[in-house]
Amino acid sequence: MDSTCMVIAALGRPLCPGMLYDCRRDSFIPGVTLWDKKALHDDLDVRQQPRTHLKFASSDTLSDKANLLDISASLKASFLCGLVEVGGSAKYLCDNKSSAHQSRVTMQYSQTTRFEQLTMKELAHITYPQVFEQKTATHVVTAVLYGAHAFMVFDHRSAENENKQNVEGNLYAVVKKIPTISIEGEASLKMTEEEKKVAENISVTFYGDFELEENPTTYKDALDVYKKLPILMKQQQNKGVPLTVWLYPLTLLDKAAAKLEREISMSLLHKTEKVLEEMGEVERRCNDLIQKQMTDNFPDVKARLVKFQDVHIGYKIAFQKALVTILPDIRGGTQEDKALGDILSIHNTSPFTADKMNQWLDYMMSELSILSSCLPNDLKVVTTMGSLNSIILDPTVDVVVCLSFTSLKYEDSYLAATEDFLNHGGFTKPEQTKEKLFSLQDAQFWFSSPDISKRMRQNLSLFTAFSKANKNDNKLKFITTSISDSSNPGISIRLYQEGRLTDPNFQPVSKPAKPVLETSDENVTLKFSKSPTGETVRFRVEYRTTLPTDSATDVDTWKVTDTSDAQTSFTLTELTPGEQYWVRYRAVSDVGVSEASDCVSFTFKKKRNTFTVGQSWNFSMHSNLNELRTEIMTSTGMSRWSPSTINSELTNVVSSPDIPYTYAISGGLRPGMAFYVQGVVSGQTFIINFLKNEDEVAFHIKHELNNLTWCDSLRNGRWEKQEHTSEYKLSEGSAFDIFIVIKTEGYEVYLNGKRCFLFKHRMPLEEVNALKIIQNVIINTVGSVKNWTTSTFNKELNSGISRTKLSDIQYDIPHPVSSPSKAYSGPIHGGLRAGVALFFQGVVASDCDQFMIILYTGAKNQDVAFYFNPRMDCVVLNSCTNWDWDDQLVRPGGPFVRGGAFDIIMVVNPENYEVIVNGLKYCTFDHRLPVDKVTTLGIDGDVFMNNFSIIEVETVTLKITYPAYI
Repeated sequence: MDSTCMVIAALGRPLCPGMLYDCRRDSFIPGVTLWDKKALHDDLDVRQQPRTHLKFASSDTLSDKANLLDISASLKASFLCGLVEVGGSAKYLCDNKSSAHQSRVTMQYSQTTRFEQLTMKELAHITYPQVFEQKTATHVVTAVLYGAHAFMVFDHRSAENENKQNVEGNLYAVVKKIPTISIEGEASLKMTEEEKKVAENISVTFYGDFELEENPTTYKDALDVYKKLPILMKQQQNKGVPLTVWLYPLTLLDKAAAKLEREISMSLLHKTEKVLEEMGEVERRCNDLIQKQMTDNFPDVKARLVKFQDVHIGYKIAFQKALVTILPDIRGGTQEDKALGDILSIHNTSPFTADKMNQWLDYMMSELSILSSCLPNDLKVVTTMGSLNSIILDPTVDVVVCLSFTSLKYEDSYLAATEDFLNHGGFTKPEQTKEKLFSLQDAQFWFSSPDISKRMRQNLSLFTAFSKANKNDNKLKFITTSISDSSNPGISIRLYQEGRLTDPNFQPVSKPAKPVLETSDENVTLKFSKSPTGETVRFRVEYRTTLPTDSATDVDTWKVTDTSDAQTSFTLTELTPGEQYWVRYRAVSDVGVSEASDCVSFTFKKKRNTFTVGQSWNFSMHSNLNELRTEIMTSTGMSRWSPSTINSELTNVVSSPDIPYTYAISGGLRPGMAFYVQGVVSGQTFIINFLKNEDEVAFHIKHELNNLTWCDSLRNGRWEKQEHTSEYKLSEGSAFDIFIVIKTEGYEVYLNGKRCFLFKHRMPLEEVNALKIIQNVIINTVGSVKNWTTSTFNKELNSGISRTKLSDIQYDIPHPVSSPSKAYSGPIHGGLRAGVALFFQGVVASDCDQFMIILYTGAKNQDVAFYFNPRMDCVVLNSCTNWDWDDQLVRPGGPFVRGGAFDIIMVVNPENYEVIVNGLKYCTFDHRLPVDKVTTLGIDGDVFMNNFSIIEVETVTLKITYPAYI
């Protein structure tokens, strides 16, 4: 083994020709030589050997660092265990990354100057042969290559949310440009914006054999140093330092000399190196966790990490000491390779294997992640007992509610195992450590318990909602800290009142169920539910007339009323009839209030059986009839849908806007939303436009009476491709309900309960900002539906039997008059006379053929005073005497369409019946039988009649019987 020469790296050690070297310990022997100084000097062969090398490395492993310095595996092992103390540029080997977030690129500049070697004359004439007997050295230095190395280490620390791979790529590119920039100048012109950003945040560390006035610390400094390096060697007269050394075995000079018996197995050396590399990675992970802000917030967690860091350092030192003991013995022949194998075996059964250490750090990272996710934003974290006491005892604060993490201080069985390993000998007493194998699978961490996790989520939700609801109460303070409490594991809410702990497991009041509304003619009554947690002592009612939102710009105030006790029934007062309100409430405890319940909207429709009119009021004035119609329709609604459905399902509702009307769409369109338009056709055409701007229309719908419906889009003032449908037609005076549903593929249109067509998108949804309605139309209601899929409208319209002859009576109408499957016949109490009007409101069946409203006379209904018979192509008017029909009047067309809502006012004038449909005068029918003989009303056919009222004028008072006597 000892018969060949060796070449090793000098590593900053002062080696020179003739110096003795012990390869067993990789150490030189100062002051002892085989020759005298004069002989060494006179016969030294010196040759100039000027060469320059430049290398770049992005890896920071021990192996890659060693390759840059041409270190052999054996010498590397000696360095790793601490046998070799390096100097000069070789101190670069000791510079390891401290964080996993650290990106690093190393630039190595190498320059050789001269080569010195001993001659054969020297080797043949040994001055001091007694050195062989001392057996302190195994080799002699016969040649040295001089020069200098310079290492510039470029580091960049990435943020946690930064793409480290991109940073490393930019860092490598920036460093690689140094030689080019140093020659051509203008660094900023050679870099991309990302590279410039990286260059500005680079830190530089210099390790070299050159004498610098000042070491570089920035990228700009590194550029300046690189330019100077070739000049610096000349200024030092090309002396340099030892870089590479050639060793000659002493046994070739004298058999009595000590020798290197064997080299250590390469396989074992690689395993040893891997263990130390893994220790470095673990150290970096631990450093990163300790430096997290979240770790500082919880001292118990930090204490465990610091303790782990300490035992990790202690283990690394113990491992290296074990290597220092056996490596020289193996090389000297007094021990076998098995001794190193035994150390590695002890390591593999210890708690310090990479798997176990990383698994424990994974648990710590999980714990910190859970703590981070549980920590409410902008909440003060109290880290010391002194700070906690100062807050609790603050005289300006009455109540402190503390979110406490109660399970952070515990006996960590893994850390106990690591300490036990080191305390019981570690590598010095392997027989004891082998008996104490440790598995992290046996360890129990508090946050892995399903019961604790469930409890944590509940308490966190309660605390977060309670703190948000009471954030403006200056007498109430919310904090978080960690206080051990085994009786309340995970998270507990601690309540401090007037400086003392009153409840270690406080349950605040929480969001109650939405209120239940009960309305009557005179008032609105709310039914409350007590908070599911905590103690409710009273309620706080909040209501307003504008739609509430979650936006920070929603500054409209709520009118607030506190109840006197915890009674669950409360009557709202001071409401304006016809006004829409949103109401919610909170549970109130002795400490604070809960999160508000969900809102419920309602319109206070205080019913008026009578109202005063002027002396000149009469049914012949159409404006008065429309006033009357509006009064009634406020309660009954003008849609095929009930008022309760409209109020609960629509948002941003606008009633009776002037035409043209523009409905703003905040934030653009998005799939899933829908828009509702309800009104009456008053002329030949009306148009609905979804606008991007005045010159661009994303969706244009044009309805022409008794004709096609046209669709198109307008871009840059020019119409694009027109589409049309004849599926559904409207007539003058007919009412309509339109839903325009925003889907991913296009605009889906429903007219009077029927899907009509789909218009595919031609412009981006998010750019549409308004809906505009123009031309001949009377609009009663415009609103939006937030989620079409879950809405009542969608569920019914897609049921397949929406308002057909076979469907049930309209489910959202509490007391309907009739339906296609159930005709109506009933007396008209008091009979008819001039000055009385009949009011009807309903929906034409979606598959209607015809329906009838019949005014009968006589006990057996053998005569009909007025027969009003809407059909889908006309309306028939007639009367019947003695079972014979009289001459009928036929009006073509008509305002009644399948699926459409309608309202009818039949005014009894002295000379005729005047019929007003949907607020527009429709027809008259002259009396053929005496009005005062009419005693019975009949309703039959394909119609859902929802409401019927009798209206009569008494001198100066208009009396509305609502609903009618049915």
